[in-house]
Amino acid sequence: MESQLPLTAWLPLTMKEVKKRGWDELDIILVTGDAYVDHPAFGTAVIGRILESEGFKVAIIAQPNWQDDLRDFKKFGRPKYFFGVTSGNMDSMVNKYTAAKRLRSEDAYTPGGATNHRPDYAATVYTKILKELYPDVPVVLGGIEASLRRVTHYDYWSDRLMPNILTTSGADLLIYGMGEQPLRDLAKMVTKGIAFSELRNIPQTAFLAESEKDIPLFKGEDVELSSHEQCLSDKLLYARNFMHVEVESNKQYAHRLLQRVSDKILVINPPYQTMTEKEIDGSFDLPYTRLPHPKYKDRGPISAFEMIKFSLNTHRGCFGGCSFCTISAHQGKMIASRSKESIMKELDQVVKMPDFKGYISDMGGPSANMYQMKGIDQALCDKCAAPSCVFPQVCKNLDTDPSKMTELYKAVAAHPQIKKAFVSSGLRYDLMFDPRSTHKDKDVEYVEQLVTHHVSGRLKVAPEHTEDHVLKLMRKPSFEYFKIFKEKFEEISAKKKIKQEIIPYFISSHPGCKPEDMAQLAAKTMKLGYKLEQVQDFTPTPMTVATEIYYSGHHPYTLKPVETAISLDDKTKQRTFFFWYKTENKNFIRNYLSKHKMEDLKKELFGS
Repeated sequence: MESQLPLTAWLPLTMKEVKKRGWDELDIILVTGDAYVDHPAFGTAVIGRILESEGFKVAIIAQPNWQDDLRDFKKFGRPKYFFGVTSGNMDSMVNKYTAAKRLRSEDAYTPGGATNHRPDYAATVYTKILKELYPDVPVVLGGIEASLRRVTHYDYWSDRLMPNILTTSGADLLIYGMGEQPLRDLAKMVTKGIAFSELRNIPQTAFLAESEKDIPLFKGEDVELSSHEQCLSDKLLYARNFMHVEVESNKQYAHRLLQRVSDKILVINPPYQTMTEKEIDGSFDLPYTRLPHPKYKDRGPISAFEMIKFSLNTHRGCFGGCSFCTISAHQGKMIASRSKESIMKELDQVVKMPDFKGYISDMGGPSANMYQMKGIDQALCDKCAAPSCVFPQVCKNLDTDPSKMTELYKAVAAHPQIKKAFVSSGLRYDLMFDPRSTHKDKDVEYVEQLVTHHVSGRLKVAPEHTEDHVLKLMRKPSFEYFKIFKEKFEEISAKKKIKQEIIPYFISSHPGCKPEDMAQLAAKTMKLGYKLEQVQDFTPTPMTVATEIYYSGHHPYTLKPVETAISLDDKTKQRTFFFWYKTENKNFIRNYLSKHKMEDLKKELFGS
C-alpha cells in the first residue's frame, strides 16, 4: 500500500521538487550517504525538518554518485548559506566493513541493500568534492562519523592514527553529538549575516584556528591535548588524550578542548546541556511523513527503515558508559526523555501508517529501560565526570524508579489499535535488580509488565561476557545479574504460561579477553542451556575506551598495559569458543584446553 501524500510532503530531492514548492533558490543543502527516509530515527530528516521549521528552504542530496561527472553535487547549484554533510546514521566504514575488514553483504540504509552507494570515509569524500566545486560555500559536518572523528583517532580499517576530520575533509565547522541545539543557533547567526569565520563560540561545535589569536575568549577553562604529531610518535600520549575527551564529553559543564595539528589548532567547544523534555518533544513532533521518499518505491526495501518504522523512540542518551560503545560519546551520558504525551501522539501517527498490523516493534532508546531516569540531586550530577552512572555499581544519586516506564508501557498496550507492543532495545538488567534499590516493589512490577506483555518470543539482552575481569574492562555488570534476570524471566513466563526465551549477546576479542576466558564463557553458557547465536568479534570504532586500548595497548585512565587479541588468528581462536558445539571446532578446542591444562573445562564441554 503506497502513501497518498503529495510529493511536496517530503523535503525535495530534485530540482523539479524544488520548483513544485515555488522556490527559485535554496538556503541550505544537505548531503548524506543514506537514502532519504523522512522519519525521526534518521538524522538527515531531523536536521532538514529543524531547518525547515526555522524558515529555511532546504533540499537533500542523498547518496550522490562520487565517481562520475559529479552531476548529483551540482544539481541544486550553490546554497545561500551552507552545505551540511553527513555520512549517514552510521560511520561509513562500520557500515561497509565487518570486523574482519570484509565488505558487508548489505547496506541497511540503501534501497534493496545495495552496497555501492557510498564511498569509504563518505563525509570526507563529499566535503572535498563540494569544496572543489564551490570553494567559497561553507561546509558544516555532522552525524556520527564527524562526531566520533572530531579529534586524532585510530582508524581500524587503515590501521593508523588519523587527524581530526576537519583537517582531512577541509570543512569549515563541525557539529558533534545530537545536532538540534547547535544547529538552531547556527541557523539564527547566519541569517544575521555573521560570517562563518566568526562562528567560534557555538557550544558543541569544533573548528580549526590558524593561530592562538584566532581562538576567542572563553569563560571556562581550556584543556590542551597532546598534539596530533605527538600522538603519532607516542601511544601513551594518544591514550591519555582520550581520557580527557571522554571526561569532558560526560560533564554538564565541560572545559574547552584544544589540540594542535600541523600548523593549526583544533578547538572543540563544550557541549550544550542535555535537551529538556520540551526541546526533545519539539524535535520528534516535527511534520515527518515517517516514510522513505517515493523515488525509492521500485528499488527494494530499506532494511534500517523496515526495522524501525513501527517503533517508538522514547529517549536519548545512555549512562551505561560501556567501553566498546559510542552511544554516550555521541548522544551523551544524561538521558533526554520525551513526554508521555509526545510519545502517544506519535503512536497515533504510527497506527495510521500504510501496512500497520497492530504491532509496535520496539519501545525504547539506546538502553530501553532508562526512560525518565536522572539524578536525584542535579547539583551532584553537575559536578560529576564519571563515564558511567551504573559502573562499578549503580550511583546512589541515580533515580532508577521505573514507574514512568511501566505507566508508558501500559498506556501504549491499552491503545485500541495496538495488539502488542514489544521492547526490543537493549536492557540493563542491573537497573532492575540493584540490591540497594529503595523501590523494589516498582522494580518487580516493571519486570512483570515487561516479561508478560512486551516480549516478542525472544528477548535480546547483552551480558557481553561471563568473566569478571573482562566485564570490568567493558564497564559491564557481573554475569550473576544476567543469571538473576534469566531466572526471573523464566519464572514469570512459566507462571503466565508464555513460551518465550532470552537470547544473550556476547563479544569475543575484547581488550583483556584471552582464549581461556572464552573457554570459561563457553562452559558457563552451556550450563545455562545455550548454544550461542548472537555473537560478534570486537570491532575497534573511533572514540571508545576499548579502541584506545586496542591501538595503544594501555588503558587510557591508568596507562597500565592490557593484553589484546590483534591478529586474525588470535581473533579466530577466540571466536571458535562461541561454537564449541560444532563438529569442526571440537578438536581445536579439546587440544587447546589440554595444552593449557584446562581438563576440567574440557570435561564440562565434552564429557569424559
